[in-house]
Amino acid sequence: MISSRWLRKRRSHWSRLEELVTRTGSFDLPAGVSALTHRELQELGLLYRQTASDLARVRDDPESGSLAEHLNRLLGRAHNLVYSGGRRPRGGVLRFYMATFPQAFRETFSYTLAAFAIFLLGTVLGWLLTLRDPGFGRFFLNPAMADTIEERKMWTDSIVAVKPLASSGIMTNNLTVCFLTFAAGITAGVGTVLMLFENGVLMGVIGAACWQAGLSLRLWSFVAGHGALELPAIFISGGAGLLLARGLLFPGFLPRRDALAEAGRKAVQLVLGIIPVLVLAGIIEGFLSPSPFPAYWKFLLGAAAGSLLTCYLTIAGRGQSAAAGPPAAAH
Repeated sequence: MISSRWLRKRRSHWSRLEELVTRTGSFDLPAGVSALTHRELQELGLLYRQTASDLARVRDDPESGSLAEHLNRLLGRAHNLVYSGGRRPRGGVLRFYMATFPQAFRETFSYTLAAFAIFLLGTVLGWLLTLRDPGFGRFFLNPAMADTIEERKMWTDSIVAVKPLASSGIMTNNLTVCFLTFAAGITAGVGTVLMLFENGVLMGVIGAACWQAGLSLRLWSFVAGHGALELPAIFISGGAGLLLARGLLFPGFLPRRDALAEAGRKAVQLVLGIIPVLVLAGIIEGFLSPSPFPAYWKFLLGAAAGSLLTCYLTIAGRGQSAAAGPPAAAH
């Protein structure tokens, strides 16, 4: 028998679903969805799955026939909205990058911030340990790179002679690192945390080693241009991995499978969104970062790239309704 406490707890969710469905006006036309905001569309999907699970439980109670009938009608109305088979508007890819991705970034910013904090902790630790023991850096740097720094030379000079090939390799490597950082979230976040922390330690080791060798200006002028794009992309992918872990570990009222699917959908949006950012960062790192341009030009480039990315992520898509999914074919 269903308890009255459970009914009181669930009725607010059913009422909210009915309110959203009613606000769309027409239940048979996909255009009715335009009455809801992006966040409300996400809420509609969550409530639909929750109510479907509730209906299965209610049907097991012989004394709740009228309630089961009510929920069944409500789900039928919501089903036409959630699974409407209308054609997607044109320009789906453009709409994704101009609205859906920046909206998803803002909604999940706390996860990106957590990824940044993990990376920063590793950076500080790597820096301090290298300053305390210069030999510590050799555990993280390959011998050729460590020897080059000790000779007060930059290992990046070799990129200049093979710019196109280097740019392609850099883009591939950056994409691989970000995808792996995201995918490692399925390990309950352990893999994501380790990858962020390890990359942070490596950054700290390189920074401290170059500082000790008097190469700080050359290092940071090299990093500035592409790092303003590449590092935020890594943090966003790390946030996507942490989001995936949250869906796995803390499903809330949803079944774990549904919570993981919902978190995964949002995380995929984040990962797809950073692909153009990583491509542009790879071009800058392969062609402009190792170039003989004065350091102040490279710092200006980094400041401009970082400012534009910040404006895009914080402003784009405000006040717009965006598709809930990535730029892919409709289900």
